[in-house]
Amino acid sequence: MTSLKTFRELYKPYFKRMNDWIHASTAWKTFLHSCGSVIAFIEDFIDMGIDILNPVQTSAEGMDMVMLKEQYGDRIVFWGGGVDTQRVLPFGTPEDVRKNVERRLEVFGQGGDYVFAATHNIQHGVPAENLVAMFEAVRGYGRKDPS
Repeated sequence: MTSLKTFRELYKPYFKRMNDWIHASTAWKTFLHSCGSVIAFIEDFIDMGIDILNPVQTSAEGMDMVMLKEQYGDRIVFWGGGVDTQRVLPFGTPEDVRKNVERRLEVFGQGGDYVFAATHNIQHGVPAENLVAMFEAVRGYGRKDPS
């Protein structure tokens, strides 16, 4: 909702000052909620001391999950983006949901620094079996089949 130039002039210096104080004075981590395509801002978010970015809206332009994890995953925690809440969760099959969640966990979970969550709130009308598939995929991710 703002240009990068305006963000850097009006907001970034104050966020940086606040985050510097928080990190120097506490053990707290800072969390920024910013929807949509924020790819142009991520370096600035990191520079101003943001520890966690939420949501990770991979359906937005330029927000490719592989690129995000490779370029920024060792410097910022991604929170969200665990399932496509716009297409796959409401309209896919349970198998589509499971595959979507597992793929995202493979990418974002690599090396840690990831908190699984849906990209946004789960909307009315999502089939219950798709929600179950999402939860089961997360619960079972990385576990070996006992058979």
